[in-house]
Amino acid sequence: MSRETLTTQFWQAAKVLRQDDNTNSLLDYVEQVSWLLFLKCFEELDQRRRAEAEYAGRRYSPIIASKFQWSAWTDAKRRLTGRDLLQFLSDELFPYLRELKGSPEADVVRMLFAEAPSKMLKDGGILRDAIDAIQGIAFDAADDIHTLSHLYESMLAKLGREGGMGGEFYTPRPIIEFVVEAVDPKPGETVYDPAMGSAGFLVECYKHMREKLGKRILPSDERKLQREAFHGQEKKPLPYLLGCMNLILHGVFSTDLTRKNTLADDVRKFSEKDRFDVVVTNPPFGGTEHASVTANFRYPSKATSITFLQHIMAKVKRGGRVGMVIDEAVLFKTSEQAYVQTKKELLEQFNLYAIVSLPAGVFANSVASGTGPKTSLLFFNREMNKRGEPVGTRDIWYYELEAVGFSLTKTQRPIAENDLPDCLTKLRKRTLSARSWKVSRAEIEKRGYDLTAINPNAAEAIKHRSATAIAADLASKQARILEIMQELQEMLEPEGSEDNGGEE
Repeated sequence: MSRETLTTQFWQAAKVLRQDDNTNSLLDYVEQVSWLLFLKCFEELDQRRRAEAEYAGRRYSPIIASKFQWSAWTDAKRRLTGRDLLQFLSDELFPYLRELKGSPEADVVRMLFAEAPSKMLKDGGILRDAIDAIQGIAFDAADDIHTLSHLYESMLAKLGREGGMGGEFYTPRPIIEFVVEAVDPKPGETVYDPAMGSAGFLVECYKHMREKLGKRILPSDERKLQREAFHGQEKKPLPYLLGCMNLILHGVFSTDLTRKNTLADDVRKFSEKDRFDVVVTNPPFGGTEHASVTANFRYPSKATSITFLQHIMAKVKRGGRVGMVIDEAVLFKTSEQAYVQTKKELLEQFNLYAIVSLPAGVFANSVASGTGPKTSLLFFNREMNKRGEPVGTRDIWYYELEAVGFSLTKTQRPIAENDLPDCLTKLRKRTLSARSWKVSRAEIEKRGYDLTAINPNAAEAIKHRSATAIAADLASKQARILEIMQELQEMLEPEGSEDNGGEE
């Protein structure tokens, strides 16, 4: 099957689903495409496992009963459509999937369909046409899976640009690749993402670790990599569905993907067996939690950014390492004790060896307008001395990124300017330059645990800035000025001037 044909079939299914009255937004039809693709993909996974078992002379029981497998209820001869199709889904298929038990794989399906789809199409004829469009998409050919995985990522990026939800669903691929390369997960290690969203970090870790194993990988090593290495949690049902689908499209069938509020876990109850070798993640920006959830932390705060950092610190094994995106507001100096104490513990109990400041606009797709939140990347490890005591942070290496290989707007089109390769090279040896510098732990403590990236070589760095980087910075500043002006205008409006809903 050609790449063009596969692309056409994929987007044809999405286009068909958009015609339904109950798919009013991009979010709706992304969900519909995802659960349909998941069930088709899952059946083909089941068929491959059956073939492997028969070849080995073992008995095999399908995860999903034959009546409810994709090919049974989508069969062209049976031709379920219209009201009959919708009734079968609502009265038989979904209730069955939501009660599945007996294996870890069944548990994943049950959790995935507990709340998905969140709404059903009104027109069974439209759904039937979408199913017919999806039928031609194959998952058994490596090239097809590779193409489809890229299509799926493009759909997630589109969800960010048009839906203003990029922070929840999509971290730009160059940023993920950079973090994974820097943390360097190795075969045999466990990898955890506590806010997995569309599972971009886990997918990239799988590709990175799989490449290290080479072409002569044993089947047992492949199964272990797929089923035991990757662990993730996600609070919301749609990102959880997208994440499971994304992993499967890349060949990862991990069964330890949980739909839950990560922050509901009490960090004081974790032991070493609950921890992981590598944590890579992009936690939610700007969220808040109820007091019943914040009670799970030594330093309670309603802000999810600082509590996620505490959770991550509690989930790293001895000798383990972390690469994560963080809202830059966490780095600022503040009197709020949750922030002060968390950063103090981070410096004392972990080796925070690098902070990479990302330019404004990296997460422009996470907001309806503007450049999005200013973010940084944190890299730290749980380094221990020979006595089993934490080494702590000696000094922090900083790097100020200006260009990341894509435009700092919602389009995120590729551009030539890219500081990420230079940053990665310098990060490995913590090299000093016009855009990189070190700050001692003593200085950070003296500054009241202010971890903000303030380049002491700023004047020198400006001399080396490209015209594109300068233009991008001016554009982001102009957008921010417009936002501030709008906020001021709203503040200066006299009370009672807002719309009263038409009341006289």
